[in-house]
Amino acid sequence: MTRLFDLLYHQLENYPLENSINGRDASGKWQSYSSRQVKEAAENMASGLLHLGLQPGDKVALVVYKNRPEWMILDFAMQMTGIISIPLYPTISVDEYEYILNEAEVKVAFCGGGDLYAKLKASQKNVTTLKQIYTFDKQTDKLYWQDVFNDSLFVEVEKIKKRITTEDLATIIYTSGTTGNPKGVMLSHKNILHVVKSTTTHLQAKPGENVLSFLPLCHIYERTVSFVYYYKSAQIFFAGTDNLSGPNGDLAAVKPVTFTTVPRLLEKIYEAIYNKGLALDGVKKKLFFWALALTDDYELNQTLSFGAKLKWKIADKLIFSKWREALGGNLKAVITGAAPCPIKIMRVFCAAKIPIREGYGLTETSPTLSVNTMEPGGALLGSAGPLIDGVDIVIDQDGGDYREGEGEILAHGPSVMMGYYKKPEVNAQVFCQIDGKRYFRTGDIGMLVKGSTGLEFLKITDRKKELLKTSGGKYVAPAPIENRIKEEFLVEQMMVIGDKQKFVSALIVPAEEALKSYCHKKDIPWTSLDEIAKHPKVLKRYQKIIDRYNPEFSHVEQIKKFKLISQEWLPVHADGAAAELTPTLKLKRRVIREKFSAEIMDIYAEQ
Repeated sequence: MTRLFDLLYHQLENYPLENSINGRDASGKWQSYSSRQVKEAAENMASGLLHLGLQPGDKVALVVYKNRPEWMILDFAMQMTGIISIPLYPTISVDEYEYILNEAEVKVAFCGGGDLYAKLKASQKNVTTLKQIYTFDKQTDKLYWQDVFNDSLFVEVEKIKKRITTEDLATIIYTSGTTGNPKGVMLSHKNILHVVKSTTTHLQAKPGENVLSFLPLCHIYERTVSFVYYYKSAQIFFAGTDNLSGPNGDLAAVKPVTFTTVPRLLEKIYEAIYNKGLALDGVKKKLFFWALALTDDYELNQTLSFGAKLKWKIADKLIFSKWREALGGNLKAVITGAAPCPIKIMRVFCAAKIPIREGYGLTETSPTLSVNTMEPGGALLGSAGPLIDGVDIVIDQDGGDYREGEGEILAHGPSVMMGYYKKPEVNAQVFCQIDGKRYFRTGDIGMLVKGSTGLEFLKITDRKKELLKTSGGKYVAPAPIENRIKEEFLVEQMMVIGDKQKFVSALIVPAEEALKSYCHKKDIPWTSLDEIAKHPKVLKRYQKIIDRYNPEFSHVEQIKKFKLISQEWLPVHADGAAAELTPTLKLKRRVIREKFSAEIMDIYAEQ
């Protein structure tokens, strides 16, 4: 198995499924494709793409709001014809679509529902190469994806398949980026397959078991994981993030053994659990917070006394078992990535027997470089896990103001990208040679630390470009401070500021529901978040939070002032305003600084 489309035949020959990939139709009912139907649909689409006049090396874009089987079928079809897939984020602007479609010279696009067809159509006016736009949902006035299906060029498809090698380009994924235009990451079949094969033992799913896929497939994270699921013959249920919880949600319907997520979603689940606890009364409320308090001291593989075991057993039966049931009841593990996960969140879920395992990687590394595992001694809270097979890491301290053992992470291995598309000058900057090996500069700061068994774990401490430098010349890493203080239930979002300033400060977005509960408890009349964010008692409460966490950091890292921001930071705004988060929910620090420049000026007005 050397090409991604070989997965089709691997599943069919080794563990064929009747419900291989599944998705909800327009009426909400689950529609399934068997292993054979997926293969046949992909082959028919491959023949149809050639019948449209497309050739190996041509570019085809695809974009959806919710994951769906059609995506995977089209993806396989493009792979076996040598056509390069260009996945697009659904939330970016028409201008960004135009930039990507023009640079990649996209000839055909496929899209899901919502406003995606309209956005592509609007961009088509300024993209001369884009000839046709097809939709995955049948509409009388638009081209339909199944109309492309054709069986007249199977012989030609087979010829092309035989010529495709593992080194060939499979996809160009445009990174969301926190600054500037997106860059196209070129990934080969070999890049992605290396991660598939190297992580398959770490994903807790056996042939025929159900898995849920809701993170966007346009991200290499979920896309590679979906290939792992297919390789393992797990039954994949594609969904969105809008119908996960509740008795009629996808978690309850699918009862998955695993899924991947990002810290922000875990934080929201925790906030929902916490707020439900606040709403309880009497004994139930006391039991809830007693059980929650137990998690503060939880450690992986902890040894407990008889009395402690009894406490945990009671807490599990009365409280934690209900959490597991709300997530489907069958979870063996949840993998989180894309951003650092607060240790408190990890500890709470792991204590409730919902194992969370954190991994690390980038689009440029297909994506996984390291991941915590379920094996004994294979996980360390606060780390991104051991390196996967074939990956070599160098911690580069050249020219940086780093702590001992800390530096920029340089990565070498089969999963490292071919390069950025049409960006030779950028490629020259991000790649370097060490002892004859080609290393990629990740831009992330980290270190290797040893666990209790002597196994090395990669720990991410910050982004190189996000380091602040105070006017006193001291470097400050904002991410560890932000992640620690965001463990506080009253803090929804936070950004540390202070570049070229005398001291470090913070912009804080309050957790609205938790703050409402606090105000009710303290007899503070709720008006609006904007007004409450200025209330003296509320400001005093947030100052207590800052005072509580400040001693954990060095003097220069401690937050001297803060401002409460009443506007939630989002990856997209309905009114078209600049988003504060990337599609992968990372802070767009420059945008936030510009949007809240008045608040920042106010913080530093009196120094």
